[in-house]
Amino acid sequence: MRNAIWGIAPDLTLGDVQMFELLFDRLIAQRKFNMLLLSIFGALAIVITGVGICGVMAYVVDQRTQEIGVRMALGAQPGRMQRMVLGRAMVFVATGLVIGMAGAYALSGAVRAFLVSVEPADPVVYGSTAALLVAIGLLAAWIPSRRAARVDPIIALR
Repeated sequence: MRNAIWGIAPDLTLGDVQMFELLFDRLIAQRKFNMLLLSIFGALAIVITGVGICGVMAYVVDQRTQEIGVRMALGAQPGRMQRMVLGRAMVFVATGLVIGMAGAYALSGAVRAFLVSVEPADPVVYGSTAALLVAIGLLAAWIPSRRAARVDPIIALR
C-alpha cells in the first residue's frame, strides 16, 4: 500500500498504516470480551436453572411419595402419575418464567449499552428464552416424574 502511494506521491509522508480489520478488531475487543463473559454467565444461569428445577422437583416428588403410593394403590396409572408430576413442574416453571421475564424486562435498560443489533425488549429473544426454559424445565422434571410413576405402593405406604 505504501509503495502504491509513494509511486503516485513520493514526497508524501505516511504515518502508521494498518489494515482496517486490525483497527476495527482493536476498537471492539473490549465489547467482544464483555459479550463473551455475558454469554458464559447466561449459559451458566441456564445450567443452574435446570439443576434447580430438577432439585425442586426431586424434593416435591420425595415429599409426595406417600400420596403417590396411595394413588397407585387405589389404581392410578403410572402414566397419569407422570403427567401429574410434570403438570406440577410446569406450574413451577410458568411461575418462575413470569417472574423472571418481568424482572428481565424491568432490568433490560441496564444492558442497552452491550447490545449491538438487538433491542432490550426484543420479543424474539424473550420468546426463544421462554421456550428454552420450558424445554429445560420439562427435561429436568422428567426424571423425577418417571421415578414417581415407578413408586411401589407397598413401599410408599410403609
